[in-house]
Amino acid sequence: VQLMESGGGLVQAGGSLRLSCAASGTIFSIDSMAWYRQVPGKQRELVASIPAAGMTNYADSVKGRFTISRDNAKNTVYLQMNSLKPEDTAVYYCHLISGVYGYWGQGTQVTVSS
Repeated sequence: VQLMESGGGLVQAGGSLRLSCAASGTIFSIDSMAWYRQVPGKQRELVASIPAAGMTNYADSVKGRFTISRDNAKNTVYLQMNSLKPEDTAVYYCHLISGVYGYWGQGTQVTVSS
């Protein structure tokens, strides 16, 4: 399974970006997809997750600003990020859970200037 992220970049504070993550390869089922982020010297943290069924989950720091969604037909997950803040600057990683296996994307840089 390969995960390909796109949509990162440089944006001013208050702006928006939309991240995409497309899964390819042999995938029998996708139980959950999520976005994490990491800044140098800190642990990777969960930003948002979306299960196959059930409610989405968000970190408190992004609630009301970020929206996670998925297109099951395309095996793709999205992260719409609005009202971006400089503290949102990080490398964003896509994560997929299929059965007992977890997969990571290569990451995409998001930089928010003040």
